[in-house]
Amino acid sequence: MGVRKLKPVTPGQRFKVVNDFANVTAAKPEKSLVKGKSKSGGRNNSGKMTMRYIGGGHKQKYRLIDFKRDKDNIPAKVASIEYDPNRTARIALLVYADGEKRYMIAPNGLQVGQSVMSGTEAAPEIGNAMYLSDIPMGTVISCIEMRPAQGAVLARSAGSFAQLSARDGKYAIIKMPSGETRMILTTCKAMIGAVSNSDNALEISGKAGKNRWLGRRPRTRGVAMNPVDHPMGGGEGRSSGGHPRSRNGVPAKGYKTRTPKKESNKYIIERRKK
Repeated sequence: MGVRKLKPVTPGQRFKVVNDFANVTAAKPEKSLVKGKSKSGGRNNSGKMTMRYIGGGHKQKYRLIDFKRDKDNIPAKVASIEYDPNRTARIALLVYADGEKRYMIAPNGLQVGQSVMSGTEAAPEIGNAMYLSDIPMGTVISCIEMRPAQGAVLARSAGSFAQLSARDGKYAIIKMPSGETRMILTTCKAMIGAVSNSDNALEISGKAGKNRWLGRRPRTRGVAMNPVDHPMGGGEGRSSGGHPRSRNGVPAKGYKTRTPKKESNKYIIERRKK
């Protein structure tokens, strides 16, 4: 797993850094686990644009991912490691002992032919999904549930991981990728190991067209707009725009947007670093 720099044959390739796809082993996805994916272009059901800067992009197929890992105590063999256009991480095709096929988020170090398992009988090895009550202290984990049987919601993107710091009664104390420390029920599941494709952060698009392939239209800066369009717009010449805020006037850079009376606040031991 790594990146490669292209020779500057064209201006767009001069600074381009791309993934080498060395660990991807299959060219086409498993047909039974794929469905069509439509694009809205940022429009709602009446055709009105509700999200700006969305549109175009390459056609994609959606891969159905097993985030719950609820097929417990049945071993599965890793048939292939595949590219998924819908996420930064790689995905792994699992073939269970009873013949069923499922996709999972591939962790770093997972190899084709390796066996993985979930549930109470699983060992703390790369790719296995275990309950937080069974995972040894200090283990690097990812794809963590916040509620039992909810399915993985935390630490799912490329290279991300959390760490199991301690256990206190029915709660496990987890150090999040953001630096936040919080409590999660020990009856929740997590995958052992960090998420694959950690070199994703080193990629450089090289040209504006790469963003268009991903379905992102050109974004206009607020300071380049008129006062009628944005709170930071207007002014003579290249003026900075005053206090940084969103189009709706919500301040940026330090303004707390989390609800002070949010129910889940009691589970947060230490807030993330600014």
